[in-house]
Amino acid sequence: MTIGNLMRLLSDGEVHSGEQLGETLGVSRAAVWKQLKKLETLGVELVAVKGRGYRLACPLEPLDGAKIVERLPADARHLLARLFVEDQLPSSNEYLRERFTQGAGHGEVCFAELQTAGRGRRGRVWSTPWGQSLMVSVGWRFESGINALEGLSLAVGVVVSQVLEQYGVSPKLKWPNDVLLAEQGDELGKLAGILIEVTGDAAGPCEVVIGLGMNLSLPERLRATIDQPVAALFDAKAGISRNQLAADMVAGLLNLLAGFESHGFAPWRNAWNQRHAYAGLPIRVIQGERTSDAVAGEVDESGNLWVTENDHSRRLSGGEISVRRRL
Repeated sequence: MTIGNLMRLLSDGEVHSGEQLGETLGVSRAAVWKQLKKLETLGVELVAVKGRGYRLACPLEPLDGAKIVERLPADARHLLARLFVEDQLPSSNEYLRERFTQGAGHGEVCFAELQTAGRGRRGRVWSTPWGQSLMVSVGWRFESGINALEGLSLAVGVVVSQVLEQYGVSPKLKWPNDVLLAEQGDELGKLAGILIEVTGDAAGPCEVVIGLGMNLSLPERLRATIDQPVAALFDAKAGISRNQLAADMVAGLLNLLAGFESHGFAPWRNAWNQRHAYAGLPIRVIQGERTSDAVAGEVDESGNLWVTENDHSRRLSGGEISVRRRL
């Protein structure tokens, strides 16, 4: 019995007795109880119904590879080499990086219901309960070298935003790779993060893994442990199918990657600036131990953010720089 098997049985939101679960999974009630306790430690909210059994506090829709593929448009299906849906991984990005070492990886997509060692930018941990987020990595091989990737993370942010806008949600983009969404009181919280990892030559072929982690549901207990404003998609728009959302994201990302080497970030620049969360607003620029105050301008055709500091303009160019809204 795996956590994934148990979660799929519970995903309907109905009450299931320990005995029923044990019979279906071919294990003892004690083994079921042990796994239920493990789920709680992973942030999954369970409700014990006296004398009847257990149910999830909120029903969820497990990801299904066949359903995702069948919902892809023909052009995206043509670009897709292989799709993986894993119940649990240390990291979906790491999984695809390993695929590249085996001679595969290009055009491959990996979803994970649970990541035990998922990372955000600058080494931060990205952790959400089983099945309550959208965690996906996409692998792509570029022939032109690392310099051809300027602005890629920003273009990914635009694609994510465009997909969400089809569902009636209006996200904002925070340079260089966060997707924000307004919560109660109009405060912007982090909805999704983008992590791009590159191996290869500066001037020759390189292999890229794009990781996207998006909050769909966030239990209050988990929110309390996060040291920045956060948002969850289902708070803004309930009833979205996870499998349809997954298919839409895969289609958007594959189409982006297929054309990015030829066209670069320039075609995406205006769309990014239109969704810029901090345009014209005071920000704090954080670069290692150094911080400075500035006013945010727009991004240029290479994806650099222009800011004004002490009446002088300067360009921020990714790397280990981050910005915060200054109130």
